[in-house]
Amino acid sequence: MSITQETLKHHLKDPAIFCCRREKGAVIGAADLEDPGLFEDMIDAGLLTLSDHALTIEQVLGSTLLTDVEALTPITKDVLDKINQVETVPTPTATVKDEKTTERTMTSSTYVGGTDMIHVNIDKLEGLSLDIPVGVALAGGMQVPAPVAVQENKGEKHVIRKLIKKHIKIVDAEIGKTTSIKNGKITIDGAIVKKAAAEDPLCVSLTLDVIRPEQRHIYTETIMDVCPIATKIEGELGEGITKVADGVVFMLTGVDEDGVQVHEFGSSEGFLDEKMYYGHPGCADENDIIIRCHAVIKRLSGMTRPGPFAAHKCQDYIIQAIRDELKKYDGEVLREEVCEDVRRKGNPRVVLVKEIMGQGAMHDNVLCPMEPCGVQGGQKNVDCGNVPIILTPNQVRDGSIHALTCIGPATKEMTRHYIREPLVEGLAMDEELDLIGVVCIGSPQVNDEKLWVSERLGSLLEGLDIDGCIITTEGFGNNHIDFIQHIGQAGKRGIPVVGVSFCAYQGQLVVGNEYATAMVEENMDMGGFENNVAGCSCVTKEVAVRAIQMLKNKMAGVEVLQAPKKWNNDVINKNNKLLGLPETQLLDNGTLH
Repeated sequence: MSITQETLKHHLKDPAIFCCRREKGAVIGAADLEDPGLFEDMIDAGLLTLSDHALTIEQVLGSTLLTDVEALTPITKDVLDKINQVETVPTPTATVKDEKTTERTMTSSTYVGGTDMIHVNIDKLEGLSLDIPVGVALAGGMQVPAPVAVQENKGEKHVIRKLIKKHIKIVDAEIGKTTSIKNGKITIDGAIVKKAAAEDPLCVSLTLDVIRPEQRHIYTETIMDVCPIATKIEGELGEGITKVADGVVFMLTGVDEDGVQVHEFGSSEGFLDEKMYYGHPGCADENDIIIRCHAVIKRLSGMTRPGPFAAHKCQDYIIQAIRDELKKYDGEVLREEVCEDVRRKGNPRVVLVKEIMGQGAMHDNVLCPMEPCGVQGGQKNVDCGNVPIILTPNQVRDGSIHALTCIGPATKEMTRHYIREPLVEGLAMDEELDLIGVVCIGSPQVNDEKLWVSERLGSLLEGLDIDGCIITTEGFGNNHIDFIQHIGQAGKRGIPVVGVSFCAYQGQLVVGNEYATAMVEENMDMGGFENNVAGCSCVTKEVAVRAIQMLKNKMAGVEVLQAPKKWNNDVINKNNKLLGLPETQLLDNGTLH
């Protein structure tokens, strides 16, 4: 496949290989040359062998062939009338390899401060910090001009609204005869399951049981969701006061009447201690008590929208009864989490775009319910046409997204993930950025709808006049089509963009564009697969730190080199090390390494 003039600019230093047979007298141009991006696959397939004597593309452009040359043949000096002389550029001494689909983390920064000094901070050199008077020539002859004007109070924090999440200590839970919270113990009326199941005709039955941390080596049906118990005490979602039960979560599992697991691409039934990545944002923590709500829904309804939704709706009836008790429970407050929606004018304006499932069937989410992480009163993004909907960071952190999706367990962002989304936390607290909001956009099933929805995102990003954005997606495959479209919508408007997704081996991108040059990998499976461990390969704190630093680099114009062709976790760990993060701990057949 010959390359275009645009592609040519990025491959001048790569080997020059003819894409097709060329005859004597041909003048070499872009249309004669094979795309270097395909070399590795061709070598693996035995179609191409590179030569140490091959010239580079910039050396052969415009030269004339002295003899006929076959396709996929390296161009050497003996077949040309001339060789272009090129300048040798010194190799940079401080580079970092990219992650699978292009991530480069460079931890240096330069900016002009309000004291008319240039501040250079290079973490790679263990905190070397230099202050240089503006106008002084730097190494290499670069002259940094003085700013035309210094904005007063640049980056000053302005709090728009405040949310306080009070984490209430819960030490035990049981199924009893009444629903109450006393002395840190939740008791649930066992008879409530019949009333809850009656909330939706597609729900055949519900059962409840309590699983303590030491009891997790127990069989479970597929995990549909992990949901916190949280309730509003004052104000609306995103402001005021919310109580969160600490030390306990609900876990929804489900099958239909025939015993078919309510799942799509992969199912997480099995021993519970092996089927959840404890401690990840969407999962139960190591010492959490799990209240398991198991739903049986109507035959053949598992792959429809109403079926899985019925299970979530009926479970929410039970959780609401506990919320009502939590509102009036005056228990021990373990900690108060203060969340602020802030603006830092003068700092780079950024948004987080979260592509959520919206392909119908079991691919849906509830947005902005009446209670944190709830169902009642919310709207499904599929019913909203999957168009981009902007939320404040506090609304996301206050449980404005309830996950209904039953996609592959490892890459699924469950309800608990959203209420403590690491990227929202990281961007909101970063004093160098001005987080405008969080954009939720659904992933339609039909390609024409995907493009239409993505174009609406592009218009929104342009209207927000942002300086950069991070775009994430859960799952892989079909929704990667939208994901790349979203990146393109930002890129073609000149907006620096970073993509975050599971790709690795199984989820390798099948589409791409010229703007997908900064991508952060979420995979935590040793083989690079969807491993059916709930919440395994999603955004973690480490992923968020790398993505935010990558966005800063992109906005600062730091060059991002082409990523290795194949996913390599060693590259991720090198980037983690540069940022002072621990190595990524991968799972091998469900075992942590």
